[in-house]
Amino acid sequence: MDLSASVETVKGVGPKTAAALMNVNINTVGDLVYCLPRIYENYQTTVNIEDLRPGKVIVRGKIDGLHIIRTSRKKLTITEGVIRDATGAIRTVWFNQPYRAKQFDSEREYYFTGKYELKNGRYVLTSPSATLVQDIEKDGEAAGFQPIYSAKSAIKPQTFHKIISGMRSDFAKIPDLLPLTEGKPDFVTSGARAEALFYSHFPESPEDAEKGRRYLAYEELFELILAAKLNKLENQRLRSTPLKFDAKFIQKIVKSLPFKLTEAQRRATWEILQALERTTPMNRLLQGDVGSGKTIVAAIAAAQAAHNGRQIALLAPTAILATQHYESLVRLFQDIEAKNPGITMPRTALLTGATFNKPMLKRLIKAGEIDFVIGTHALLTDTTTFRDLAFCIIDEQHRFGVGQRQKLLLKSPKDTAPHLLSMTATPIPRSLQLTAFGDLDVSLLNELPPGRQPIETRILNETEQRDELYPRMRELLAKKQQIYWICQVIEEKNGNMATPVKKQAKKLEELFPQVKIGLLHGKMRPEEKDRIMTEFAENKTQILVSTTVVEVGVNVPNANMIIIQDSENYGLAQLHQLRGRVGRGDQPAYCFLLTTGEGRPSKRLREMEKSTDGFHLAEVDLQIRGPGEIYGSMQHGELNLQVANLSDTELIAQASHHAEEFAQHAEEMENYSELATRIKKYQQLTTLN
Repeated sequence: MDLSASVETVKGVGPKTAAALMNVNINTVGDLVYCLPRIYENYQTTVNIEDLRPGKVIVRGKIDGLHIIRTSRKKLTITEGVIRDATGAIRTVWFNQPYRAKQFDSEREYYFTGKYELKNGRYVLTSPSATLVQDIEKDGEAAGFQPIYSAKSAIKPQTFHKIISGMRSDFAKIPDLLPLTEGKPDFVTSGARAEALFYSHFPESPEDAEKGRRYLAYEELFELILAAKLNKLENQRLRSTPLKFDAKFIQKIVKSLPFKLTEAQRRATWEILQALERTTPMNRLLQGDVGSGKTIVAAIAAAQAAHNGRQIALLAPTAILATQHYESLVRLFQDIEAKNPGITMPRTALLTGATFNKPMLKRLIKAGEIDFVIGTHALLTDTTTFRDLAFCIIDEQHRFGVGQRQKLLLKSPKDTAPHLLSMTATPIPRSLQLTAFGDLDVSLLNELPPGRQPIETRILNETEQRDELYPRMRELLAKKQQIYWICQVIEEKNGNMATPVKKQAKKLEELFPQVKIGLLHGKMRPEEKDRIMTEFAENKTQILVSTTVVEVGVNVPNANMIIIQDSENYGLAQLHQLRGRVGRGDQPAYCFLLTTGEGRPSKRLREMEKSTDGFHLAEVDLQIRGPGEIYGSMQHGELNLQVANLSDTELIAQASHHAEEFAQHAEEMENYSELATRIKKYQQLTTLN
């Protein structure tokens, strides 16, 4: 089987189906066979309705009596129906899924899979998935252990299943991918890949499916880890300008700071200053929880680089964050110089799209008259050139693509690579560091500076707003403090039950007529967003109703409450980032997680309520989500593991050992053309230098 062949060559795939597949990035035969089932259902466990017991169940029957109930509670709709088989009938309900009322044909049989439980005094089947019997039974044979595929745009799961089934006899021809070299585990053998993909699509038992999953998970981990190890080897071949460590100079800076460094800050600073002395470019990730003080660590390192007569660039994702960095660092550097006559701190400039007289500033940068340039994407333009750029700092590095990072790094002198410090406020689990960031050195800031206020977090159902939330808001506003209110969407859309930011802003204007309400969302022009954020930072608006555009890089010490609407729709990492917008001053801070519906709060929200430790929450997030998207907007947005579970430490250890052995003989990669192509994709996604 030629996995690189076009999907159009597959039997049963006509031009129309091929176009639909290509529309969802299924372009080749390889793309097709790696579209793995979403879940598996064991229809052999189907039970008669009269024999039902509480728990997860599968029943086979027809459904009728479908109708929608709109409750007095805002936004909640309940779709009810009755499922019948020859032995009896049960009620079924779906919450906020009104389309279910028109989904079914009362004359046809379905398999319904859901939770049979007690709700409001009666047993019901809650939010079941449904599959037509005729779609999975052949020639009247009862369904057994079946793969269930996700819908892909215009391609129905049943159509996709039919296409895959038509390829069944060709799976044995799938070529091997992984090297059968020193260090491999026993299950990586000739033909193991073909067998794993066959078992994944055509399992006869849960054991078959698990056998396929294990190999394919290992394959993903091996590729990811090998890419990181090859990146590290390539980075070690580059040459950089060594930035000599001056102990007396650094001691003067540290003693002049208006606060005492935490032990974590001292340790991270020392690690970075040592790395800057080497002729191999530093490639380091500085990760610290929200408010842990990453900027001061970067500032000390920048001062050391300027002390060596070299230039530094700090790239920030937004103009307001770049401006905040610039203003705070200029104040800091001026204060240090005032306390230490004769000491010279970096000459610092701000370069954004709104900078006045950019041509003049760029001439000064090119001439080396500016040591430290803090800016946004304006730093990346072809007209921004440096005399001697030796150190790059990227704040919130996940906000920048590979190409953007490379543009900055290529501004260093010819034949040299700059030292690179990437900063992120999203704590990254240890297992993820070992895989995706295996090519990086990591410095941790795992303690908060003294004086940071704890943030009290509470889950509230939206029905509790009037009696519990609004009084707390009025109390805080009376103290002249400010509030964030976060919404998920900008405007109402069909099928999306989340509260829109515009609607919520109008509601708050009616509830709090005595204060000014600000409105912020991603569709606004950059200059408009900056204006609104500046007004909030200057306390010209007291409540800012916003989408998640305020997730990172906004420092408003007077904002001490954040309310996150529809909080069940967010991931843990994003919730923690949003919560980090408050508690930045010397007053107590509060975070309210608003939920809808009748169910108990999810484990994710309960963990948020219990802990403010971002590193703990990152590990919990990984455990909850398991396989699948490990990055999302948190990191790169493209590195989505399909099978592997990063909590599987045994597989990670095996893949790491195998990849380490193979990387020592990287020249052998030319014998593995398909693996080389896949590795290159991961190298581009994981590299920071």
